Amino acid sequence: MNQNKKLRGLATLTIAAGAMIAGSSLTANAAPLAGASSMAASTIASTSTSEKSQAKETAKTASVSTRAGVSAMLSKITTASQTKADLQITAEKEAQEAAAVAAANAAAEEQARYAKLAVANVTDYAYIRTAPDANSDYAGKIYANNVATVNSQEGDWYNVTSGDVTGYIHKDYLIVGDKARIDAAAKNTVTVNTPTLRVRTAADSNASVLTMVAGTTEYTVVDNSNPDWAGIATPAGNGYVSRQFVSAVATSYSYAESKAAEQARLAAEEAQRQAEAAAAAAAAQKKAAEQAAKAAQAAKSARAAAKAGKSTTSSGKSYSAPSGGSGSAVVSYASQFLGNPYVYGGSSLTNGTDCSGFVMSVYSKFGVSLPHSSSAMRSAGRGVSVSDIQPGDIVCYSGHVGIYAGGGQMINASNPRTGIKYSNINYKPIVSVRRVLN
Repeated sequence: MNQNKKLRGLATLTIAAGAMIAGSSLTANAAPLAGASSMAASTIASTSTSEKSQAKETAKTASVSTRAGVSAMLSKITTASQTKADLQITAEKEAQEAAAVAAANAAAEEQARYAKLAVANVTDYAYIRTAPDANSDYAGKIYANNVATVNSQEGDWYNVTSGDVTGYIHKDYLIVGDKARIDAAAKNTVTVNTPTLRVRTAADSNASVLTMVAGTTEYTVVDNSNPDWAGIATPAGNGYVSRQFVSAVATSYSYAESKAAEQARLAAEEAQRQAEAAAAAAAAQKKAAEQAAKAAQAAKSARAAAKAGKSTTSSGKSYSAPSGGSGSAVVSYASQFLGNPYVYGGSSLTNGTDCSGFVMSVYSKFGVSLPHSSSAMRSAGRGVSVSDIQPGDIVCYSGHVGIYAGGGQMINASNPRTGIKYSNINYKPIVSVRRVLN
C-alpha cells in the first residue's frame, strides 16, 4: 500500500519533470523558430522593397525606351514624307524639263523642215534642169505655188526635189524658208464623215443652206481661219461646214511636173480631144438631122398656115455687142451665153463651143487673138498669181480653161451635159492664171 503510494508519487514527479523538461525544450525550440520567422519576414520585406525599386527602374527604362521608339518612328515617317515630297517635286521638275526639251526639239525640227522647203517664185512656171546650167535639158517644170525641198546649193543654183523631179533651178525662181509663203501654198482638205451634210452660206448654224454634200467625199478648204467652221469649195460655190461633221484637216502641197509626166499628160489630152471631136461630130450629125427634120416640119406647118390664111413668126434670143475694154466688160459679154451648148472643137458662142473655143471667141470680140487650145493659152498675155486674180482673167487647168467672173467663180464651157455655166475656180488645181487685157 505504502509501496504503491511511493510508486504513484514517483510517477507523478517523473511526469512533472518530463513536463518541465518538455516545456524547457519547447521554449528552447521556440526561440530559433521565432528567429527564423523574424528573419524570413525581414527577408520578404527586403525582397519586396527591392523588387518595387527594380520595377520602378524597369518602368522608367521602358518609358524612356518607348518615348525613344515613338520619336524614332515619327522621325522615320517625317523623313519618308519629306522624301516622297522631294521625289514628287523632282519628278514634276523632270517632267517639265522633258516637256520643254520636247517642245524645243519640235520647234527646232519644224524650223529645220521649213529651212529646206521652198515655194516657186513664178507667175507661170520655171524649168528644173538636169544640170546647174540654163542651157541644159529640163527634168521638169515647177509652176506657181508648187513646193520643193532644197537639197544643196551650187553658186546661183539650188539642187531641189519636187515630187518625182530632182534637178537644178536658179535661185531667182525659188523663195526658201518663208513659212507664210509655204503655208499659203498648202492645199487643205476635209472629208465629210456623215452620210450628207449641209453647206451654209456663212459660218453660222442659222445661215441659209447653200447645198448638200455627200459623206466620204474630200473637199478643198478655202477658208481655214474659223476653229468651228471650215470654208470649202463645192460645185455650187464656196460655203461653210461645221468641223464636228468633217475629219481633221489634211495638208498637202502641189509639186513640179516631170518631163515624162508632161508628155504623157499632153498625149492623154490629145487622145481625149480626138475622142471628144469624134463624139462631137457624131452629135453634130445627129443634131443636123434633127434640125433638118424640124425645118421640114416648120415648112410644112408654114404651108398649111398659108393655106389657112395665117402667118408664122420665129423669135430667138438676142445678144448685146461688147462694150468697153475691161475685164468686167469681158465677163458681162460672156455671161450672155450662159446655158448655150457645149460642142467639142466648136467655137460658136450660140450654137456650140468647147472650153478654149469659148474663151477664144469671147476675146475675139475685144480684139484679142487667142489659140484654140487650153494648154497653149497658158502662155497667152502675162501670168498673175491666184491671189491677184481679177474678173476677165483666164483660168488655166490641165485640159480646161475658163474666164474668171469674180467671187471665186468662172464662166466656162464645161461639158456636153451642162454647156456654158458658172463653176468654182477651185474645183481642181489651177495651173496658171493669164491676163490678156492691160
